[in-house]
Amino acid sequence: MGEREGYAHCMSTPETEIWHNPRCTKSRAALAHLDAAGTAYTVRRYLDAPPSAEELRDVLDRLGAEPWDITRMGEDIAKELGMSGWGRTAADRERWIAALAEHPRLIQRPIVFTAAGSAVVARDEDALRSLD
Repeated sequence: MGEREGYAHCMSTPETEIWHNPRCTKSRAALAHLDAAGTAYTVRRYLDAPPSAEELRDVLDRLGAEPWDITRMGEDIAKELGMSGWGRTAADRERWIAALAEHPRLIQRPIVFTAAGSAVVARDEDALRSLD
């Protein structure tokens, strides 16, 4: 699988995309699941090709989630920013989105997007099975 500009292409017509960090065990497990299922997919190495605030809004809509739901609060940058003390209301939403766009390491991984328009944070077996 060759990579270019943070993306890698698998098979001929990808219908699924995965936001992947190759250093993450759960992310590698999600890729293995997609491979085993024979799913055509595109890899986005989101640390190399960070999502914009607009993309994050779309992702959150597809996940049915809020930005604080997909934030890795244990990351050093989350602690430095004091995110645990940030509000979690509609008025605070853009602040969270801006932080995720500026610091993509804060985004939970992997996130898998299907051709049908759904998305899932594929961190466990149940989430991976929901892709089948």
